[in-house]
Amino acid sequence: MANFDPVLLSVIANRLDSIVREMENTLLRSGRSAVLNMARDFSCAIITGDNRLIASAEGLPVHVIGMEYLAEAMTDLHDDLAPGDAFLHNDPYLGNTHAADHTILVPVFVEGKHLFTAAAKAHQADCGNARPTTYMPYARDVYEEGALIFPAVRVHRDYEEVRDIIRMCQRRIRVPDQWYGDFLAQVGAARIGEARLTELSEKYGADTIERFIEEWFDYSERRMIHVIEHLPAGTIVGEGRHDPFGPVPDGIPITVKITVDPEDAMVELDLTDNIDCLAAGVNESRTCAMNNVMTGLFNSIDPDIPHNAGTFRRVRVKLRENSVVGVPRFPHSCSVATTNVGERLVVTTQRTFADAWEGYGLAEGACGIGPGFAVVSGEDRRRDGSPYVNQKFLGSQGGPAGPDIDGWLTYGNAVTNGLMFRDSVEIDEQKYPIRIDEMRIREDSEGAGYRRGAPGTRVTYGPKWDTMTAAYVTDNHHFPPQGTRGGGDGAPSIAFKVLVDGSEVSLEPIAQVDLAPGELLGQLLSGGGYGDPLEREPELVRDDVLSRFVSFERARDVYGVVFEAEVLTDVLTVVAKLTAARRDELQVGEGAQ
Repeated sequence: MANFDPVLLSVIANRLDSIVREMENTLLRSGRSAVLNMARDFSCAIITGDNRLIASAEGLPVHVIGMEYLAEAMTDLHDDLAPGDAFLHNDPYLGNTHAADHTILVPVFVEGKHLFTAAAKAHQADCGNARPTTYMPYARDVYEEGALIFPAVRVHRDYEEVRDIIRMCQRRIRVPDQWYGDFLAQVGAARIGEARLTELSEKYGADTIERFIEEWFDYSERRMIHVIEHLPAGTIVGEGRHDPFGPVPDGIPITVKITVDPEDAMVELDLTDNIDCLAAGVNESRTCAMNNVMTGLFNSIDPDIPHNAGTFRRVRVKLRENSVVGVPRFPHSCSVATTNVGERLVVTTQRTFADAWEGYGLAEGACGIGPGFAVVSGEDRRRDGSPYVNQKFLGSQGGPAGPDIDGWLTYGNAVTNGLMFRDSVEIDEQKYPIRIDEMRIREDSEGAGYRRGAPGTRVTYGPKWDTMTAAYVTDNHHFPPQGTRGGGDGAPSIAFKVLVDGSEVSLEPIAQVDLAPGELLGQLLSGGGYGDPLEREPELVRDDVLSRFVSFERARDVYGVVFEAEVLTDVLTVVAKLTAARRDELQVGEGAQ
């Protein structure tokens, strides 16, 4: 539509993003659980009435890429959509990510036509699983997983709650008032989206908005075409591996086949050469398999491309039924679909780009929902022994290095790309009967490189008075985050417990454990490097030493940087001649190996 005013195109596109941000702000400020009001484990999006993703602002990649499949389930299952409707959807076999991500969908009508769907997706503190956790790695099927499943079920009719559905949730979820508060926050966010989209459409008219939609998708596609046309041509294959556990004593192999065709401006991401679904909760849902490999692609080529249906026209994702990273065959469980194997898809894809083509891709970032991100539960004596359950986001996994940048210290995890928040220590300790003992940088855990991976953290926390149960799913213990193009691997992720006497004992990487008063749950985390560490600017190594990211010993033996005196002061000085000699010595040593 060459006659569409480009200024108006930009104005409306930015207005849609601002609507999404207002929805997000509603969720952040009104959500009841710490998962929402501290960690920001939620996303909002706008989808067209014919089920194409158009706007998601700062939505988490794992939540928003594929959000259109949720709206598609709503329109397929209900031929009587009407103003005032709202639907609850969390079915991983009908386009959702995993059962713990509840999504509220509100169809938006303009001049009697279903023009948009406003969506608010939020990870729940509790989703009714058989155990008090939203991650069930050992669940052999969806029945053993135990979560309540809502396949786009109507929860509002004519703006009034369908109370039967609310009662079902409140009966099965361990802290019903907390869930209901989060439910209302999600509904409020989606209704804000409905109101603002209606105002926007009334201002410009439905015809103009419909013309905008098509031009915005075409513009986004042109942006993607431009990027792909400048990529190297070829087919590359990357391999990764999730840590061993239970049914997979050798781990879960991951294969990603990437074909870039600049002439046709298409990228194909082929995941068909992977093992079958497992009798475990780590299988990827269709949406997670698709969005995680696409996140790795966008990280590798241009993260600023609009993420919408126009862009997606230029990416073909090949999946196969009954694959651990494909289309799960019911009743295989997808309880852990948003993390772990999904994060391996992200990091394997971006590292494969980096390994093959200089200047593209990233090293691997840390993966998994280890103890620093555990779901904790117990009873709170301050509230007459009432139960509590919530996921903690206290760890800081090391971000991956890229061609031009060091890893991001507060990266979070691969599927969210640093868009989530860490918990507030003070609010956590006020809201729940837990104490956070320690949260600090883990020195020398970074993947060394010309651009280094971010160091991880050391985090420990535990119950104040009564036994606390913690469920977690660590990855990167056996197979740490890999570096690329000569960069070093990050340090292994380690789960441990601190006993009352201060001694530390190792824990299984994937487990549900009870902690007695005085005991602490702990985790050590990390991230991979990019390029030869001997080429890193000595002054940047100096900065890392002063920040206590890197020790003097590691600076000398890995980066080849020598200081006048190994004392942590602002006058720390690099000795250029000794540094050059040390680097020559290390290069000779590497050559001899």
